[in-house]
Amino acid sequence: MVETAAAASPPAFERTLTTPKIVFIIIAAAAPLAAMIFTVPLSFSLGTGPGVPAMFVFAGLTLLCFSVGYAAISRRISDMGGFYTHIAHGLGRPIAAGAGLLAVLSYTTATIGVLGAFAFFAQDVAAGHGLDLPWEVWTGVGLFVVGALGYREAEVSARLLSACMICEIVMLFALDLAVLFRHGSGALPATSFAPDHVVAPGLGVSVMFGFGAFLGFESAALYGEEARSPQRSVPRATVIAVIVVACFYALTSWVVVGAVGPDRVRAEADQHLNDMFFRLSDDYLGHPATVTMQVLLCTSLFAAWLALHNAGNRYLYALSRDGLLPARLLGRHGRHGSVHRASLVQSAFGVVVVAGFALAGLDPYVNMSTSMLGLGTLGIIVLQALASVAVLGFFRGRREGRWRTVVAPVLGAAGLVSAAVLVASNFDVLTGTTNPVVGSLPWLLPAVTLGGVAFAYRLRVAHPSRYARLGGLGKAASAEPDSTPNAPDALTRAPTEAGAGLTPTAQ
Repeated sequence: MVETAAAASPPAFERTLTTPKIVFIIIAAAAPLAAMIFTVPLSFSLGTGPGVPAMFVFAGLTLLCFSVGYAAISRRISDMGGFYTHIAHGLGRPIAAGAGLLAVLSYTTATIGVLGAFAFFAQDVAAGHGLDLPWEVWTGVGLFVVGALGYREAEVSARLLSACMICEIVMLFALDLAVLFRHGSGALPATSFAPDHVVAPGLGVSVMFGFGAFLGFESAALYGEEARSPQRSVPRATVIAVIVVACFYALTSWVVVGAVGPDRVRAEADQHLNDMFFRLSDDYLGHPATVTMQVLLCTSLFAAWLALHNAGNRYLYALSRDGLLPARLLGRHGRHGSVHRASLVQSAFGVVVVAGFALAGLDPYVNMSTSMLGLGTLGIIVLQALASVAVLGFFRGRREGRWRTVVAPVLGAAGLVSAAVLVASNFDVLTGTTNPVVGSLPWLLPAVTLGGVAFAYRLRVAHPSRYARLGGLGKAASAEPDSTPNAPDALTRAPTEAGAGLTPTAQ
């Protein structure tokens, strides 16, 4: 039996997720193997060539600054709303309402994008080994498995994602070690960090791909209500994830430059965009390892699909709980305790989108994956920038360390705004098409955001009680109000004490 959608105070989630499990979930969302196999050759070819490793360092440092502020606010607020909740406490309800709908759009389209990539490469890899099935079949299998796992509690997904992530990391690390063993220090050429290669033609494209490769790392806060100790595990998981991913991406791309040669890496990427890493694996690890890498590529994309699906589910649930989306999404499974209705809705949306692309005879990768993933990536970068600004608003007037609450968020916001501009201006490169319909997709982001803002103002006039619930601030209203004049919303202010009234038990 499930909880009714009309339940005013849904029961607390079972707290089963530890810091390592959350780290596995969010690194799996970044899909390290898939990111390296396809993002790095594109960045070599269209971007700065041998200077690509420096772009991963830049993206990593920017996102680390973002993570410092994100971790600071996550220690105060642990809620399934993630960006939406943090933005509400830092910038107020109307902007949060727009950000919440933006998050739903971004994570849903990113999920569809990864779905398309999974279907395409599963078909390609299987056909290469004698099992030639239409991509729609692989899509159906994937939708069923992801839907079934999303229907259950996050603990089950965490176990599967951890296994997938470990396998793909081990494979790439084995390639790194093989190149280092053969070339020694020559595998890490200083040329990659020389100014004339870092600040070179294609800089914007490399920065764009650098940030895009981190997609999903920021989702730790979405599991705050399912974490055993959210005030510690969520901030730690976020920082650990960005450090691990940044170091791994920078090292692997740097080793590839050393293996191919700084002077040849751009030409090699031009000729072998789709199989550059497979050729390296054949050379340094042998063909059996390459076959394993091809299979792990599919599991990497599946893991990213599942992680993004789960993130989207939690945004759907959080927004329905606060009245921004239909209350029917608020249902929880009586036995699993999962947000199963949100998972069913997202799976159904995936079926509809896939059916539309299939009936139109469009390609799952060239048409569906690139456009949807590009839109989702841009939306999530915008959300990250808003979350950095929200940290400034939340801690304004509070006595906290300036590095964590001012300097790092400002640096993070500056880098993220720059990345958002670069992604928007290079959207045709990211999607691989100049189709005007695809090129106009980024306009959906401000349209949905402004729609959410307008809806919040309508609620403030027509339904004050629903408005008071937005962003989890309604839970704070029952606690001692904040006396600081800098609170983001005069109707209901966030409490001064750390975490007071903001934990899942204070409902």
